[in-house]
Amino acid sequence: MKKLLNTLFVTTQGTYLARKGDTVLVNVERETKLRVPVHTLDSIVCFGNVSASPFLMGLCGERNVTLSFLTENGRFLARVKGPVSGNVLLRREQYRQADDLAASAVIAKAVVTAKIANGRVVLQRGLRDRLELQHTSLPKASNALQQSLQELQVQEDLDSIRGIEGNAANTYFGVFDHLINTNKDAFYFKQRSRRPPLDNVNALLSFLYTLLVHDVTSALEGVGLDPAVGYLHRDRPGRPSLALDLMEELRPYLADRLALSLINRQQVKPKGFSQQETGAVTMDDDTRKAVLVAWQKRKQEDITHPFLQEKIQLGLIPHVQAMLLARYLRGDLNGYPPFFWR
Repeated sequence: MKKLLNTLFVTTQGTYLARKGDTVLVNVERETKLRVPVHTLDSIVCFGNVSASPFLMGLCGERNVTLSFLTENGRFLARVKGPVSGNVLLRREQYRQADDLAASAVIAKAVVTAKIANGRVVLQRGLRDRLELQHTSLPKASNALQQSLQELQVQEDLDSIRGIEGNAANTYFGVFDHLINTNKDAFYFKQRSRRPPLDNVNALLSFLYTLLVHDVTSALEGVGLDPAVGYLHRDRPGRPSLALDLMEELRPYLADRLALSLINRQQVKPKGFSQQETGAVTMDDDTRKAVLVAWQKRKQEDITHPFLQEKIQLGLIPHVQAMLLARYLRGDLNGYPPFFWR
Protein backbone atom coordinates (compact mmCIF):
# COMPACT_ATOMS: atom_id res chain seq x y z
CA MET A 1 0.00 0.00 0.00
CA LYS A 2 1.25 3.45 -0.87
CA LYS A 3 2.38 5.44 2.13
CA LEU A 4 0.24 8.52 2.69
CA LEU A 5 2.63 11.37 2.04
CA ASN A 6 2.05 15.08 2.57
CA THR A 7 0.97 17.71 0.13
CA LEU A 8 2.76 21.04 0.48
CA PHE A 9 0.32 23.87 -0.25
CA VAL A 10 1.98 27.21 -1.01
CA THR A 11 -0.40 30.19 -0.82
CA THR A 12 1.83 33.12 0.17
CA GLN A 13 2.16 35.40 -2.83
CA GLY A 14 5.69 36.02 -4.08
CA THR A 15 7.04 32.74 -2.69
CA TYR A 16 10.01 31.17 -4.49
CA LEU A 17 10.64 27.44 -4.22
CA ALA A 18 14.19 26.24 -4.58
CA ARG A 19 16.28 23.11 -4.18
CA LYS A 20 19.10 22.45 -1.76
CA GLY A 21 20.30 18.88 -2.06
CA ASP A 22 17.21 16.72 -1.48
CA THR A 23 15.33 19.48 0.34
CA VAL A 24 12.65 21.88 -0.84
CA LEU A 25 13.31 25.43 0.32
CA VAL A 26 10.34 27.78 0.69
CA ASN A 27 11.65 31.32 0.35
CA VAL A 28 9.67 34.51 0.96
CA GLU A 29 11.39 37.85 0.33
CA ARG A 30 14.73 36.03 0.07
CA GLU A 31 14.31 34.48 3.51
CA THR A 32 13.92 30.72 3.91
CA LYS A 33 10.70 30.14 5.83
CA LEU A 34 10.50 26.36 5.54
CA ARG A 35 12.67 23.38 4.63
CA VAL A 36 10.95 20.14 3.60
CA PRO A 37 12.77 16.90 2.70
CA VAL A 38 11.48 15.89 -0.72
CA HIS A 39 11.05 12.23 0.29
CA THR A 40 8.26 13.27 2.68
CA LEU A 41 6.19 14.82 -0.11
CA ASP A 42 3.71 13.36 -2.57
CA SER A 43 2.95 16.68 -4.25
CA ILE A 44 3.38 20.45 -4.14
CA VAL A 45 0.47 22.74 -5.03
CA CYS A 46 1.20 26.41 -5.74
CA PHE A 47 -1.54 29.07 -5.67
CA GLY A 48 -1.12 32.35 -7.50
CA ASN A 49 2.19 34.19 -7.77
CA VAL A 50 4.45 31.32 -6.69
CA SER A 51 7.50 30.32 -8.73
CA ALA A 52 9.96 27.45 -8.65
CA SER A 53 13.53 26.97 -9.80
CA PRO A 54 14.29 24.61 -12.72
CA PHE A 55 16.44 22.57 -10.34
CA LEU A 56 13.50 22.03 -7.99
CA MET A 57 11.31 21.04 -10.93
CA GLY A 58 13.97 18.50 -11.90
CA LEU A 59 14.11 17.12 -8.37
CA CYS A 60 10.32 16.76 -8.28
CA GLY A 61 10.41 14.93 -11.60
CA GLU A 62 13.11 12.56 -10.38
CA ARG A 63 11.29 11.78 -7.13
CA ASN A 64 7.80 11.50 -8.64
CA VAL A 65 6.54 14.53 -6.71
CA THR A 66 3.78 16.29 -8.65
CA LEU A 67 4.28 20.06 -8.85
CA SER A 68 1.04 21.87 -9.76
CA PHE A 69 0.34 25.53 -10.42
CA LEU A 70 -3.11 27.04 -9.86
CA THR A 71 -4.50 30.54 -9.85
CA GLU A 72 -4.94 32.19 -6.47
CA ASN A 73 -8.59 31.12 -6.56
CA GLY A 74 -7.84 27.48 -7.37
CA ARG A 75 -8.21 27.23 -11.16
CA PHE A 76 -5.74 24.72 -12.58
CA LEU A 77 -2.97 26.14 -14.79
CA ALA A 78 -0.22 23.57 -15.31
CA ARG A 79 1.54 20.56 -13.83
CA VAL A 80 5.18 19.55 -13.85
CA LYS A 81 5.92 15.84 -13.73
CA GLY A 82 8.72 13.46 -14.56
CA PRO A 83 8.84 10.58 -17.03
CA VAL A 84 5.64 8.61 -17.55
CA SER A 85 5.42 5.76 -15.07
CA GLY A 86 3.60 2.48 -15.35
CA ASN A 87 3.17 -0.37 -17.76
CA VAL A 88 2.67 0.56 -21.42
CA LEU A 89 0.41 -2.49 -21.78
CA LEU A 90 -1.89 -1.09 -19.09
CA ARG A 91 -2.22 2.24 -20.89
CA ARG A 92 -2.83 0.55 -24.22
CA GLU A 93 -5.68 -1.41 -22.63
CA GLN A 94 -7.00 1.81 -21.11
CA TYR A 95 -7.06 3.41 -24.54
CA ARG A 96 -8.67 0.38 -26.18
CA GLN A 97 -11.52 0.36 -23.69
CA ALA A 98 -11.95 4.12 -23.99
CA ASP A 99 -12.42 3.70 -27.75
CA ASP A 100 -15.08 1.02 -27.12
CA LEU A 101 -18.34 2.75 -26.15
CA ALA A 102 -19.79 -0.44 -24.63
CA ALA A 103 -16.70 -0.97 -22.47
CA SER A 104 -16.72 2.71 -21.51
CA ALA A 105 -20.35 2.43 -20.48
CA VAL A 106 -19.53 -0.40 -18.05
CA ILE A 107 -17.01 1.73 -16.17
CA ALA A 108 -19.13 4.87 -16.42
CA LYS A 109 -22.11 3.00 -14.98
CA ALA A 110 -20.10 1.86 -11.96
CA VAL A 111 -18.82 5.38 -11.31
CA VAL A 112 -22.25 7.02 -11.67
CA THR A 113 -23.88 4.38 -9.47
CA ALA A 114 -21.46 5.18 -6.65
CA LYS A 115 -21.82 8.93 -7.19
CA ILE A 116 -25.60 8.83 -6.88
CA ALA A 117 -25.53 6.40 -3.95
CA ASN A 118 -22.98 8.51 -2.06
CA GLY A 119 -24.93 11.68 -2.78
CA ARG A 120 -28.03 10.01 -1.38
CA VAL A 121 -26.11 9.17 1.81
CA VAL A 122 -25.25 12.88 2.18
CA LEU A 123 -28.99 13.66 2.10
CA GLN A 124 -29.85 10.82 4.47
CA ARG A 125 -27.21 11.95 6.96
CA GLY A 126 -28.75 15.41 6.88
CA LEU A 127 -32.19 13.97 7.56
CA ARG A 128 -30.83 11.88 10.41
CA ASP A 129 -28.96 14.77 12.05
CA ARG A 130 -31.79 17.30 11.78
CA LEU A 131 -35.30 15.91 12.17
CA GLU A 132 -36.91 19.17 11.01
CA LEU A 133 -35.59 18.45 7.51
CA GLN A 134 -38.21 15.70 7.22
CA HIS A 135 -40.65 18.48 6.37
CA THR A 136 -38.58 19.77 3.45
CA SER A 137 -38.06 18.38 -0.04
CA LEU A 138 -35.08 16.30 1.14
CA PRO A 139 -37.02 13.03 1.62
CA LYS A 140 -38.52 13.35 -1.87
CA ALA A 141 -35.09 14.02 -3.33
CA SER A 142 -33.64 11.00 -1.53
CA ASN A 143 -36.38 8.82 -3.01
CA ALA A 144 -35.74 10.30 -6.46
CA LEU A 145 -32.05 9.36 -6.20
CA GLN A 146 -33.05 5.83 -5.24
CA GLN A 147 -35.25 5.74 -8.34
CA SER A 148 -32.30 6.94 -10.43
CA LEU A 149 -30.21 4.07 -9.09
CA GLN A 150 -32.88 1.60 -10.13
CA GLU A 151 -33.12 3.12 -13.61
CA LEU A 152 -29.36 3.02 -13.96
CA GLN A 153 -29.14 -0.72 -13.40
CA VAL A 154 -30.96 -1.52 -16.66
CA GLN A 155 -29.00 0.95 -18.79
CA GLU A 156 -26.10 -0.09 -21.00
CA ASP A 157 -25.96 2.97 -23.28
CA LEU A 158 -23.37 5.62 -22.40
CA ASP A 159 -25.57 8.58 -23.31
CA SER A 160 -28.43 7.19 -21.23
CA ILE A 161 -26.09 6.78 -18.27
CA ARG A 162 -24.98 10.38 -18.66
CA GLY A 163 -28.60 11.48 -18.79
CA ILE A 164 -29.43 9.73 -15.52
CA GLU A 165 -26.30 11.19 -13.94
CA GLY A 166 -27.30 14.70 -15.00
CA ASN A 167 -30.83 14.36 -13.66
CA ALA A 168 -29.56 12.94 -10.38
CA ALA A 169 -27.07 15.81 -10.01
CA ASN A 170 -29.89 18.33 -10.52
CA THR A 171 -31.95 16.57 -7.87
CA TYR A 172 -29.07 16.46 -5.42
CA PHE A 173 -27.99 20.07 -5.80
CA GLY A 174 -31.64 21.14 -5.89
CA VAL A 175 -31.93 20.38 -2.17
CA PHE A 176 -28.33 21.05 -1.11
CA ASP A 177 -29.29 24.39 0.44
CA HIS A 178 -31.39 22.57 3.07
CA LEU A 179 -28.21 21.01 4.46
CA ILE A 180 -26.79 24.44 5.36
CA ASN A 181 -27.99 25.55 8.79
CA THR A 182 -25.95 28.61 9.72
CA ASN A 183 -25.25 32.07 8.32
CA LYS A 184 -27.91 31.55 5.67
CA ASP A 185 -27.67 35.17 4.54
CA ALA A 186 -24.10 34.54 3.40
CA PHE A 187 -24.10 30.79 2.75
CA TYR A 188 -26.98 29.83 0.49
CA PHE A 189 -27.10 27.56 -2.52
CA LYS A 190 -29.45 28.01 -5.46
CA GLN A 191 -27.69 26.09 -8.20
CA ARG A 192 -24.25 24.85 -9.15
CA SER A 193 -22.13 27.54 -10.80
CA ARG A 194 -18.53 26.76 -11.71
CA ARG A 195 -16.82 29.15 -14.11
CA PRO A 196 -16.97 31.39 -12.24
CA PRO A 197 -18.58 30.44 -8.90
CA LEU A 198 -21.28 33.00 -8.21
CA ASP A 199 -21.83 32.55 -4.47
CA ASN A 200 -19.86 31.60 -1.37
CA VAL A 201 -20.92 27.95 -1.31
CA ASN A 202 -20.02 27.41 -4.95
CA ALA A 203 -16.65 29.06 -4.39
CA LEU A 204 -15.94 26.66 -1.51
CA LEU A 205 -17.13 23.61 -3.46
CA SER A 206 -15.08 24.54 -6.52
CA PHE A 207 -11.95 24.96 -4.42
CA LEU A 208 -12.43 21.56 -2.74
CA TYR A 209 -13.12 19.90 -6.10
CA THR A 210 -9.86 21.34 -7.42
CA LEU A 211 -7.98 19.77 -4.50
CA LEU A 212 -9.73 16.45 -5.06
CA VAL A 213 -9.03 16.28 -8.79
CA HIS A 214 -5.38 17.03 -8.05
CA ASP A 215 -5.19 14.07 -5.64
CA VAL A 216 -7.01 11.75 -8.03
CA THR A 217 -4.76 12.76 -10.93
CA SER A 218 -1.66 12.00 -8.86
CA ALA A 219 -3.13 8.64 -7.84
CA LEU A 220 -3.82 7.66 -11.45
CA GLU A 221 -0.34 8.63 -12.53
CA GLY A 222 1.04 6.63 -9.62
CA VAL A 223 -0.47 3.36 -10.89
CA GLY A 224 0.46 4.06 -14.51
CA LEU A 225 -2.89 5.22 -15.93
CA ASP A 226 -3.32 8.23 -18.19
CA PRO A 227 -5.47 10.82 -16.32
CA ALA A 228 -6.50 12.43 -19.64
CA VAL A 229 -8.37 9.45 -21.14
CA GLY A 230 -11.67 8.72 -19.42
CA TYR A 231 -14.90 6.81 -19.90
CA LEU A 232 -17.75 8.91 -18.51
CA HIS A 233 -15.93 12.10 -19.51
CA ARG A 234 -14.68 11.92 -23.07
CA ASP A 235 -11.41 13.30 -24.42
CA ARG A 236 -10.96 17.05 -24.42
CA PRO A 237 -7.60 18.86 -24.71
CA GLY A 238 -6.29 19.91 -21.33
CA ARG A 239 -8.94 18.04 -19.35
CA PRO A 240 -8.03 15.15 -16.98
CA SER A 241 -11.07 13.12 -18.03
CA LEU A 242 -10.23 9.92 -16.14
CA ALA A 243 -9.48 11.92 -12.99
CA LEU A 244 -12.89 13.56 -13.34
CA ASP A 245 -14.45 10.10 -13.72
CA LEU A 246 -13.02 8.77 -10.47
CA MET A 247 -13.62 12.08 -8.75
CA GLU A 248 -17.39 11.76 -9.33
CA GLU A 249 -17.82 8.88 -6.90
CA LEU A 250 -15.67 10.61 -4.25
CA ARG A 251 -17.09 14.14 -4.37
CA PRO A 252 -20.06 13.65 -2.00
CA TYR A 253 -17.99 11.95 0.70
CA LEU A 254 -14.66 13.78 0.52
CA ALA A 255 -15.64 17.27 -0.67
CA ASP A 256 -19.36 17.99 -0.18
CA ARG A 257 -19.48 16.75 3.41
CA LEU A 258 -16.38 18.76 4.26
CA ALA A 259 -17.87 21.90 2.72
CA LEU A 260 -21.03 21.48 4.80
CA SER A 261 -19.01 20.90 7.96
CA LEU A 262 -16.86 23.98 7.39
CA ILE A 263 -19.95 26.15 6.91
CA ASN A 264 -22.18 24.66 9.62
CA ARG A 265 -19.38 24.65 12.22
CA GLN A 266 -18.51 28.23 11.22
CA GLN A 267 -14.93 27.30 10.39
CA VAL A 268 -15.27 29.58 7.38
CA LYS A 269 -16.70 33.07 7.85
CA PRO A 270 -18.75 35.25 5.48
CA LYS A 271 -16.08 37.96 5.62
CA GLY A 272 -13.61 35.51 4.02
CA PHE A 273 -15.50 35.69 0.71
CA SER A 274 -15.80 38.62 -1.66
CA GLN A 275 -17.58 39.19 -4.97
CA GLN A 276 -15.67 40.68 -7.88
CA GLU A 277 -17.03 43.07 -10.48
CA THR A 278 -17.48 40.10 -12.84
CA GLY A 279 -19.77 38.41 -10.32
CA ALA A 280 -17.18 35.77 -9.42
CA VAL A 281 -16.83 35.00 -5.72
CA THR A 282 -13.34 34.47 -4.32
CA MET A 283 -11.90 33.44 -0.94
CA ASP A 284 -9.28 35.44 0.90
CA ASP A 285 -5.92 34.01 1.91
CA ASP A 286 -6.90 33.17 5.50
CA THR A 287 -10.03 31.32 4.40
CA ARG A 288 -8.12 29.39 1.79
CA LYS A 289 -5.56 28.35 4.39
CA ALA A 290 -8.30 27.26 6.80
CA VAL A 291 -9.83 25.09 4.09
CA LEU A 292 -6.45 23.57 3.22
CA VAL A 293 -5.77 22.73 6.86
CA ALA A 294 -9.20 21.09 7.20
CA TRP A 295 -8.64 19.18 3.94
CA GLN A 296 -5.31 17.78 5.12
CA LYS A 297 -6.73 16.95 8.56
CA ARG A 298 -9.66 15.08 7.00
CA LYS A 299 -7.29 13.03 4.87
CA GLN A 300 -5.70 11.70 8.06
CA GLU A 301 -8.97 10.17 9.31
CA ASP A 302 -9.37 6.40 9.16
CA ILE A 303 -12.03 4.40 7.35
CA THR A 304 -12.55 0.74 6.54
CA HIS A 305 -12.51 0.48 2.76
CA PRO A 306 -15.80 -1.15 1.67
CA PHE A 307 -14.18 -3.42 -0.96
CA LEU A 308 -10.78 -4.22 0.54
CA GLN A 309 -12.17 -4.41 4.08
CA GLU A 310 -8.93 -2.85 5.30
CA LYS A 311 -8.53 0.21 7.49
CA ILE A 312 -6.93 3.04 5.54
CA GLN A 313 -6.68 6.81 5.82
CA LEU A 314 -9.16 8.85 3.78
CA GLY A 315 -6.31 10.38 1.83
CA LEU A 316 -5.53 6.96 0.40
CA ILE A 317 -8.98 6.43 -1.11
CA PRO A 318 -8.02 7.94 -4.52
CA HIS A 319 -4.92 5.73 -4.62
CA VAL A 320 -6.93 2.60 -3.76
CA GLN A 321 -9.57 3.36 -6.39
CA ALA A 322 -6.88 4.00 -9.01
CA MET A 323 -5.26 0.68 -8.11
CA LEU A 324 -8.59 -1.15 -8.38
CA LEU A 325 -9.31 0.42 -11.77
CA ALA A 326 -5.87 -0.63 -13.01
CA ARG A 327 -6.49 -4.18 -11.78
CA TYR A 328 -9.82 -4.27 -13.62
CA LEU A 329 -8.26 -3.03 -16.86
CA ARG A 330 -5.52 -5.67 -16.55
CA GLY A 331 -8.19 -8.36 -16.17
CA ASP A 332 -7.43 -9.16 -12.52
CA LEU A 333 -10.97 -8.17 -11.45
CA ASN A 334 -14.27 -8.99 -13.14
CA GLY A 335 -15.53 -5.45 -12.64
CA TYR A 336 -14.38 -2.11 -11.32
CA PRO A 337 -15.51 -1.77 -7.67
CA PRO A 338 -16.31 1.92 -7.07
CA PHE A 339 -16.22 3.50 -3.62
CA PHE A 340 -19.51 3.27 -1.74
CA TRP A 341 -19.91 5.27 1.46
CA ARG A 342 -21.52 3.08 4.09
